Amino acid sequence: MTEENNISDTRCGFVSVIGLTNVGKSTLVNQMVGSKVSIVSRKVQTTRTRILGMAAYEKTQIVLIDTPGIFKPKKTLEKAMVTAALSSLEDADFIVHLVDVAVRNPLEQNRMIMRSLENEKNVILVLNKVDKISKPALLTLTQDFNAEFSYMSTFMISALSGMGVKDLSKYLAAILPQQPWMYPADQMSDMPMRLMAAEITREKIFHLLHQEIPYAVFVETETWENFDNGSVKITQLVYVEKESQKSIMLGKNGSKIKAIGQSSREELAEIMGQPVHLKIFVKVQENWAERVENYAMFGLDIPN
Repeated sequence: MTEENNISDTRCGFVSVIGLTNVGKSTLVNQMVGSKVSIVSRKVQTTRTRILGMAAYEKTQIVLIDTPGIFKPKKTLEKAMVTAALSSLEDADFIVHLVDVAVRNPLEQNRMIMRSLENEKNVILVLNKVDKISKPALLTLTQDFNAEFSYMSTFMISALSGMGVKDLSKYLAAILPQQPWMYPADQMSDMPMRLMAAEITREKIFHLLHQEIPYAVFVETETWENFDNGSVKITQLVYVEKESQKSIMLGKNGSKIKAIGQSSREELAEIMGQPVHLKIFVKVQENWAERVENYAMFGLDIPN
């Protein structure tokens, strides 16, 4: 087979997944990739930066851009997150507008996003959590969204269970440009492992302290040491804004931070396929979210 035939035989392109906060973008990306590339939490605004996930479907490499949720930003960090989400539209061959149909008034809630897409032509509507509403209500929503915006196509899925996701992957695989794959076949994400490790620990914090700790927390992988026996030693810093938050994070006799560390270590060991030794320290840094010098730690640009 010639090189020219090879090129015409494969497809590859970028698909930006956008939507409101907590609609299931990271869950969908993870489901399509077939592996965890983005953390998932019940908290809104969990994803803070753009993350690439590479999904292979037959001879097509679908490069998915998981973006922060779009909302009306007030703080500096929030503005940087929304900017990261909207800037992903410039890089995308196609855009998936993901909508949570189970929320109240989904059409009204998504008008801001639809306005931001008004100059885009390659937009696909994906209605998520369709198992949570009645079929007549779902049909009405589909008609209402398509009446207000010229979507290329509409898909109904459950990102959590995977229902309908294969149909979406098949569709995207067929319409992406004919060209060689941009990433190695075994690469699933562009996220450095140090950052992935920090994100996994942040996810565990959200899961274990959902009601007790605010969203304003970030994790930095401080050191990473590989040993000859195949194990790795990782130290991480968890930054909070107040002493009272540090006490909650630590828990009585360090019980909370130990539980967080154990859960994070176990998942990291499974992902990396090697023994992991993880040490986590909690530090107070007041108003860290307004300190733009911190944004580079999770790949955000400073907003204008």
